[in-house]
Amino acid sequence: MILRGRIVTLEPGAPDAVAVAFDGGRVVAVGDLAACARALPGAPVRDLESAVVLPGLCDAHGHLAGLGQVRAQIDLRGTTSWDEVVERVAKGAPEEGWVVGFGWDQTRWSPAEFPRHEQLSAALPDRPVVLSRIDGHALVTNAAGLRLAGIDRNVADPEGGRIVRDEAGAPTGVLVDAAMDLIQRAIPPPTDGDRERLLLDALRACAEVGLTAVHDAGMDGASLAIAERLDAEGRLPLRVYAMVHGQEDGALERWLERGPHRGDGLTVRAVKLYLDGALGSRGARFCEPYDDDPGNRGLELIPAARLRELLPRIDRAGFQIAMHAIGDAANAQALDALEACGIGRASRPRIEHAQVLRLADVPRLARIGAIASMQPTHCTADMAWLPARLGPTRLPGVSAWRTLADAGVPLAFGSDFPIESPDPRKGLYAAITRQDEAGMPPGGFFPGERLDPLAALAAFTEGAAFAAFEEASAGRIAIGMRADFTVLGVDPRTAPPDEILEAPILATIVGGRFVVDRAG
Repeated sequence: MILRGRIVTLEPGAPDAVAVAFDGGRVVAVGDLAACARALPGAPVRDLESAVVLPGLCDAHGHLAGLGQVRAQIDLRGTTSWDEVVERVAKGAPEEGWVVGFGWDQTRWSPAEFPRHEQLSAALPDRPVVLSRIDGHALVTNAAGLRLAGIDRNVADPEGGRIVRDEAGAPTGVLVDAAMDLIQRAIPPPTDGDRERLLLDALRACAEVGLTAVHDAGMDGASLAIAERLDAEGRLPLRVYAMVHGQEDGALERWLERGPHRGDGLTVRAVKLYLDGALGSRGARFCEPYDDDPGNRGLELIPAARLRELLPRIDRAGFQIAMHAIGDAANAQALDALEACGIGRASRPRIEHAQVLRLADVPRLARIGAIASMQPTHCTADMAWLPARLGPTRLPGVSAWRTLADAGVPLAFGSDFPIESPDPRKGLYAAITRQDEAGMPPGGFFPGERLDPLAALAAFTEGAAFAAFEEASAGRIAIGMRADFTVLGVDPRTAPPDEILEAPILATIVGGRFVVDRAG
């Protein structure tokens, strides 16, 4: 087939074309219509008129199983108070079984404090309720859930987790990071049929917003097995670069023994390790205490000695290292471990989030050759409360995209869905403006860290491909590359940022196949 339209190749010498021809899932010609017709005689021509054909957009950090699960749970995103959360849960609760919801965020409430279970327990006294915070690093349960998990004032905090307690020492119902396991392990696991249905639903949702590929940042073993089967059956609508969840019981050892997997649509060749928690639940680990929680520096989820033991084993087995690090201390720990183990540029280690850095660590990132896998919408979602949480001295190191790029650190952008929307238009807008969708704050949050539109687009295409060792087959439109395209109604390199947010997503094309087709 030949597509005619405004082709954005991202090739340095020829960034624009008017046609692209592809056959067998690969690009065979790019340029004018005549050149494409010569390369593929008799091929049908699809005239997209003024539509813009981009290299396929990739989300370099998302959670497919999580997105599928959230789409099936009570949606608590956007709630402005604990009262509203309880009301929404009471109305949306199923007739029997566990009550599960996702998306509350106490930073949007007044006062911006963690909830306590009493109101939820009164509304639903007899059935266990588990409501996950928007970042997935904390949850709140009711009295029935606390009883079922055996959590009372005598239970100690687990390593890497925190049971939030009231003034008298009684659990409030909020569990942070590793403490969430105390109740989550009691929830009946989904069946394989449920997992397949939810995984396919999540992939379709990603395709609908123009994504041709996703890097799954920590896929559990059961979901990986289903993804492998779907790929073997030719049923994966998008490409998936999966990271093994390195802290799931038994998963790491099984995969290190087995080695990487490369299928048609699924690649498994990275291991994800969580070094700290999240900012919103104060689990991200810092060198100095939180300004709004003196004495709390966050959570260390892997001791330094254990990390230095793991990294060489992962690297020798042929897997890429991907480390979740949000706070400055966790980022420093990641870099310390890479340096100590001699793991660098050839292995392409990834720092997932790199959300708050000591600026002195930026040259280390560049010297090691680590990839900063970042999520622009995290910055714009968190910026209203970050000054109170971090204080003025740490703010220059928040989402320091331009500083990292200028230092030569490769950037790969994603969303961390379902925490944020998988819609890459939102990520492009946030990267270019550092503003919320209402245009606030004027000029942007620390506007010197904004990216120009081309750099933002590159982080969702070339940068994501490089982060997956796929730059020879993805991220640009050139002969021999995969025929993976995202078709938009505007050119994100030149359109005003607010037009990018509203740009029609006209088609998602993977391997030359229209997964989504709204181009008329």
